[in-house]
Formats: sequence, structure tokens, C-alpha cells
Amino acid sequence: MKNFYLITAMLLASVGASAQQRLALSTYKGSDLKNYAGLECAVTTSRLVCTGWNTIAFPFDMSEQEINETFGADCRLEQLVGVESNGSSIVLNFQDCKEGGIQAGKPYILHYTGQTTSKRIAKTAVINANYTALQFADQKTGTIVTMSGVKEQKEGKGLYGILARDNSEAAFTSADVATNGFYATRCFISLSSGNQTLLTTNHIAASDVTSIEAVTSKEEQVDVYNVAGMLVAKRVRADKVSKMQPGIYVIKGQKVSVK
Repeated sequence: MKNFYLITAMLLASVGASAQQRLALSTYKGSDLKNYAGLECAVTTSRLVCTGWNTIAFPFDMSEQEINETFGADCRLEQLVGVESNGSSIVLNFQDCKEGGIQAGKPYILHYTGQTTSKRIAKTAVINANYTALQFADQKTGTIVTMSGVKEQKEGKGLYGILARDNSEAAFTSADVATNGFYATRCFISLSSGNQTLLTTNHIAASDVTSIEAVTSKEEQVDVYNVAGMLVAKRVRADKVSKMQPGIYVIKGQKVSVK
């Protein structure tokens, strides 16, 4: 009888293992992720990465170790943390975030130093079918900037993207001329004012940003600047700065992150 129960348990375990969902993720047309939402799947995919800056959004997590193994230890991963006006352009502030890895459904930019190639990813992961957009408002113009990942191929008209032929500076340019639009696992940026504004990119190292508490005391009044050096708030109590629009600010000569 004991042998019977043992064999039955082994058969059930075998059935459970063989029943694991498998997802061959398309990085071009996209995949029907809702059928896999919340499931742990054996995922395989091949993603084209170009020399220079790429946009990236996956429906699964990747640790820093997995990122290094896939794209090289010298790759850089950054996330949009704020926007600000600089004359007639809008500056996109991206901050290094590789230590925290890639979070499912979130948009990133990735700098790859190797030759343009396809990178294969094979792992077991829980699938997230709901992508999270990052949204910031420019305090001066009121323009709302949104960065989103792409689950299925999307038309580029009216949007911005990093074009493969001009990606050395992570320049987001009008995607109107991109006949294929945005392939899956890439990202785009949209502006509430359309896509006629010049976008520039600012890269911030993780070590460049400190906490508000480390810069000043809670009751002290401070002047707050954006990264471009423009005054955005004058004589604000330090404990009120944390309630400002999320982004990167300069207080007493140091960069401070508000989330």
C-alpha cells in the first residue's frame, strides 16, 4: 500500500511539472499575455539589441545577475525619474537602476556595448500582463510625459522612440517616420502636447542622488532647482520638498530624489 501511495505521488508530481505553462515570447508582433497573467511559466525569447541605447520592457522580472549574464556586465540600465523644461526642450532625467534589476511591466533604457545581435533569454518566471507606465508633469509648462512598454506591435505616429539608427545618445525622436512603429518589448514616450517638442536625455548615476534628510534639517527653508539649474521653488521647508512632483532636484548643490 505504501508503494501505491508513493507511485501515485510521483505521478502527480510528474503531471504537475509537465503541465507548467510555456511561453515563447515574441519580441516583434507580441504575445497574448492575458492568457498567462499571474502564471509561472517557462519563458523563452530572443531580443534584438543594438550597439548603444535600447528601450526595453519585459513581462517578467530579471535580476542584476541575469541582466549581466544576458547583456554583459558593462551594460547600463536606467529608469525615467523626472522631467523638466530647459528652454524650448524637455529634459528626460534617467537614473541608473541596474542594482534593482528589471521589474515586470516597467519601461527602461538599456545601454549595450557589444555588436548588434539577438540575445536569448530562457528562464522560469511569473508573467505580468499589466504594464506600468511612468508619468511625470513638467512643472513649468504643465506638459505630461508618459513612458510605456509595448506588449504588442504599436503604431509610432504621434509618439517618440529611440531609433536604431540614432541611439548613441539615447535620443528620443519623433517616431512618425518609423514605418514599423514599435515592436513588442520596446518602449515609447508620449507627450500631452504632441510630438513636436525637442526631448533631451540626462543620465544620473545612482550614487549621484542623496536623501533630503542628508542635505538639510527638516525645518530649514531651501531653494529648489531642477537639474538644468532653473529655480522651481524658493524658500521651501525641507520637509515639504518630499511632497513636490516626483523627480530629481538640486538642493544646496546636491541632487535629491523625490519619489
